[in-house]
Amino acid sequence: MARYISLYSGSSGNCSVVEENGKFIIIDMGKSARITNSALTRLGLELKNLQGILVSHEHSDHISGLKVFLKNLHVPLFSGAPTNDYLRDNALVPGHIDVQDLNFTGTNIGPFNIQGFETPHDSACCLGFKIRTDGGSSMSIATDLGFVNEEILKNLSGVDLTVIESNYDVNMLKYGPYPYYLKSRISSNRGHLSNIQSSRATLRLVEDGVKKIQLCHLSNTNNTPRLALERIKNSAAENGIYLPDDVTVKVNRRHEVTQPTEF
Repeated sequence: MARYISLYSGSSGNCSVVEENGKFIIIDMGKSARITNSALTRLGLELKNLQGILVSHEHSDHISGLKVFLKNLHVPLFSGAPTNDYLRDNALVPGHIDVQDLNFTGTNIGPFNIQGFETPHDSACCLGFKIRTDGGSSMSIATDLGFVNEEILKNLSGVDLTVIESNYDVNMLKYGPYPYYLKSRISSNRGHLSNIQSSRATLRLVEDGVKKIQLCHLSNTNNTPRLALERIKNSAAENGIYLPDDVTVKVNRRHEVTQPTEF
């Protein structure tokens, strides 16, 4: 059985791991190599078993630790072509790293098959990932997106685990301290998902049969775990949707390793 582990999640940095039988991949690295290495050590994950790194997009909360982390490693990095061009042009990864454009029809990285899908975000390119393992487990993750359409829902469905953004509470953002331009950026269709948008997508995923769901990339200023989870429960009640007892929804922690989820 595979495991998904969020090392840290939020506007200050995002990084997660998918592991099966000791081998693992890393998704994004938005904090220092020291913090990331410390988390991997606590989890008992050895760098010799790292198969590759996936990068969703080029924003600093997803890549700031990469260059130092990869200084003495030789593992491939995968992302969309525009993101890879940005990383190369700005010397954000060491020159010796094999930077590869992710195949949208499925790329094999060790025992993992990775399929990228585009998400709407204000970056050169932004990807979500559908991941299948040799052991038959499957999951999807989408950390940054301004809205969810049917194509994105399709890529988030039909898996054992879905990780989806739930960035902000509408009222906290509206009446919070951010300047108007930043509020507009966050709430735009190339910004981030609100709790309301995320809850609607979550309920669609539950109806499709997804049993395990995790909420990621919560804003420290404009959201709380309690509000994100309550919005799902309230949306279900408002729409007469029953959440089965075997469905679990949890929130990834901002500065800590979240308890591993088997899938």
